[in-house]
Amino acid sequence: MTLQRKLSIVVAGLAVVASTAGFTHGTPHWQLSDTGTTARFRGLAPVSDKVAWVAGSAGTILRTTNGGRSWQSVGPADAAALQFRDIEAFDARSAVALTIGNGPDSRLYTTNDAGRTWTETFRNDDPNAFYDCVTFLDRRHGLALSDPVDGKFRILATSDGGQTWAVRSPAGMPAALDGEFAFAASGTCLVSAAGQAWFATGGGAASRVFTSTNGGHTWAATATPIPSGPSAGIYSLAFRDRTHGLAVGGDYATPEAAPAGAAHLRGRTWIVSRTVPGEYRSGAAWTGHGPVALAVGPTGSDLTTDAGKTWKRFDTGSFDAVLCASDGACWASGEQGRVAELSWR
Repeated sequence: MTLQRKLSIVVAGLAVVASTAGFTHGTPHWQLSDTGTTARFRGLAPVSDKVAWVAGSAGTILRTTNGGRSWQSVGPADAAALQFRDIEAFDARSAVALTIGNGPDSRLYTTNDAGRTWTETFRNDDPNAFYDCVTFLDRRHGLALSDPVDGKFRILATSDGGQTWAVRSPAGMPAALDGEFAFAASGTCLVSAAGQAWFATGGGAASRVFTSTNGGHTWAATATPIPSGPSAGIYSLAFRDRTHGLAVGGDYATPEAAPAGAAHLRGRTWIVSRTVPGEYRSGAAWTGHGPVALAVGPTGSDLTTDAGKTWKRFDTGSFDAVLCASDGACWASGEQGRVAELSWR
């Protein structure tokens, strides 16, 4: 084969990847924002390429409406001692945020005026409950996930956009494994798409994915091949619809080694990726461009263009969470106030 022919094949291949990703040229690159804080942002809620919310340590919530050129501190005044781990935003004015911890440290707040005021709409009164993540199936119907209480994961539900919450009956929840729990690492241990909800676990003998098709009333559990242990399992799920799912994780205690830390859904079976990130990843997100998705963790970011079958590193910076808005804008957040929007260069 001639050199010219080889170059033609390479160029054609790159064009296919770029077309699949919905872009005309370039490689992915994180464009960092100056947030003016050192808070760690594990909660992330992008609305568009201009509007995004982040939530994190020391009760910090920030909001931008100009693509990250400037950020406003909009957290609840009474939450300075709490740790936000998830935030769900409906638009530039409305959001629901979750703090974590045993007992009353697990709370939910809502705002409808761009964070000028917040209402505490739920405070956990069970010392054995620890809420990890929250998701909304639509603007009114949402679910929050707690680690097991009396041997079963607990689901909290709202049908009025987060104004009121009620604990679901445990009757429809399978029993938890010994030591099993969820990871409050990036707000994506509980996710939803197309009216369905999923949550991921670790800590026990196997990492599992739980699925509900009826608003969180009943759940079915499926074992996955991602290794599980005291600090290992699935840290993040991403679904673009009911049949295309991604799971990433590893062991937070050994972030530089996760030999089977990524899987994708084939039918109803989870399959380890042929090429994995190889290191602990705490967040994953579909970009909205077909089979293209992202994964992030404290040691770098990875891209897949084949729905999770293979992954390739494109950045070595530290992030905890990644999500993409409906307009295709992708954002990441993490330690030391790091927030970035994805660009292509």
